[in-house]
Amino acid sequence: MTRHWIAVASADHVRTGRAQGFMQVCHGKPAPLRRIQPGDWVAYYSPTEAFRGKQPYRHFTTLGEVREGQPYQVEMAPGFHPFRRDVIFHEAEETPIAPLLPILDFTRNNRNWGYQLRFGLFTITAEDMARIARAMQRPDQADRISTMVSPPDRSQTPGDSSRLI
Repeated sequence: MTRHWIAVASADHVRTGRAQGFMQVCHGKPAPLRRIQPGDWVAYYSPTEAFRGKQPYRHFTTLGEVREGQPYQVEMAPGFHPFRRDVIFHEAEETPIAPLLPILDFTRNNRNWGYQLRFGLFTITAEDMARIARAMQRPDQADRISTMVSPPDRSQTPGDSSRLI
């Protein structure tokens, strides 16, 4: 069953991954990437513009589908060998999260919605992924996503998931 994910990374890192067709999360740890399966969807949220930067960005920065294959390791620098997964990224407009806060299931009525971002990767509903896709100017992808069914996720905030952008 297709799952939908939010991954968290600085915008500069996301743009590098998008340009090269890969995703990397949690400082390159393999375990989070093993939870993701081919065909799953991922939207990246970027709290900052640059890695270790102080300038807030708070945008969804890209959207894509995980490709066939398993996580693989690369050498980025001596002593740093992160794991990655290949992703087909779709053209999308980088979009601020603020206007979406009242309508996303994982943020609506949740004062502490940002806490889950600290984990670097978490599941969301298909409806939320469709809302994000529409906000990123991808109604064609939103229509595909909204027909998918997400497995139940006990960690999500209950809410009316029938409201779409």
